[in-house]
Amino acid sequence: MRMVDIIEKKRDGQILTKEEIEFFIEGYTNGDTPDYQASSLAMAIFFQDMNEEERAALTMAMVNSGDVIDLSKINGIKVDKHSTGGVGDTTTLVLAPLVAAVGVPVAKMSGRGLGHTGGTIDKLESIDGFHVEISEADFIKLVNENQVAVIGQTGNLTPADKKLYALRDVTGTVNSIPLIASSIMSKKIAAGADAIVLDVKTGNGAFMKTLEDAEALAHAMVSIGNNVGRNTMAIISDMSQPLGRAIGNALELKEAIDTLNGQGPEDLTELVLTLGSQMVVLAERANTLEEARQLLNEAIENGSALDKFKTFLENQGGDASVVNLPELLPTAEYQIDYKAKSSGVVSELIANEIGVASMMLGAGRQTKDDDIDLSVGIVLNKKVGDKVNVGESLLTIHSNRENVDDVIKKLDESIEIKAQAKTPTLIHKIITE
Repeated sequence: MRMVDIIEKKRDGQILTKEEIEFFIEGYTNGDTPDYQASSLAMAIFFQDMNEEERAALTMAMVNSGDVIDLSKINGIKVDKHSTGGVGDTTTLVLAPLVAAVGVPVAKMSGRGLGHTGGTIDKLESIDGFHVEISEADFIKLVNENQVAVIGQTGNLTPADKKLYALRDVTGTVNSIPLIASSIMSKKIAAGADAIVLDVKTGNGAFMKTLEDAEALAHAMVSIGNNVGRNTMAIISDMSQPLGRAIGNALELKEAIDTLNGQGPEDLTELVLTLGSQMVVLAERANTLEEARQLLNEAIENGSALDKFKTFLENQGGDASVVNLPELLPTAEYQIDYKAKSSGVVSELIANEIGVASMMLGAGRQTKDDDIDLSVGIVLNKKVGDKVNVGESLLTIHSNRENVDDVIKKLDESIEIKAQAKTPTLIHKIITE
């Protein structure tokens, strides 16, 4: 078997066999296949696409290129959730304890984030003492005893994907549905999930800007999951404006606590209940999405979701008193109101640009070596569709520097007020096949 034959075959629009795809991934991972041949095949895939069987074979070849986490010692059906990313996306912090509170095991492998704010681990580390450096044995024990634990990502999970993504990033082949879908799904499958719930974002703050592209990616990932024996569902949700109201690590953690307490923003609460219902059904803790949602609402109302969050924090060394005393979380020195320059209705809060403004304050990383300021960020006081009067606070900037003129300039370019505007649709579609 030769790489040049595989490249020519895909270049001409033919279907690659499982063996040919495995030959490519194995050769590229171990260094036998050079970058120029891998980039040539990636470009051929970009233009010629892949069918469902090819996509599944590519995903599993990347899964098997490195470590595969064995969660078989954890009781029950392990359901993982993945979001394609956005601004103010606090869902994991709420979902993990919430679905655990109704008996769904959540064995979560998370990482640190690049971009507007930190990843799930960065946000949790806003809590004094919280850590994810636990052994695999303790991780399994915690999930079996309390249904929820979070561990840091292993260094050798899907090395083929890491290598291929770096190549795609510099060869103009990132925006390829089969390559994106196999990249995401390989990590979820290697992390040991039995079933997977996907939150595919669309809008200016999302990777997939259009609903059409988001739908194509969602169908591709659901198809891959189901083809390789992982029951998979997806939703397409809006990211034209930030989710919830908080953007920033400690600020988002406080918002997660509010949401578990039944006092969270309406859009974040709705998204969590939609995703959580799918997780509960896939874990076979409920027969229908309606029944699952009722269980989740009850867990919020009776306080068991918040109690589960406290137990989770304590189990991993965190100071759980922050749940009742959020003022113990890192707090920025300055809170500066950004005021409306006219009266009307908020018509645009460009998610991506507001995320950049938060990163300028120090809430996120531009490179993996950057330090994060856990206390800073932005809190929205108005959302798209809300009425506002001139001089009223649109948002509050939480900063550790007094001069935020650069941030205000960025916000000026990101916010629009008109005579009228409608609230964007939060959940566009639910996809099960």
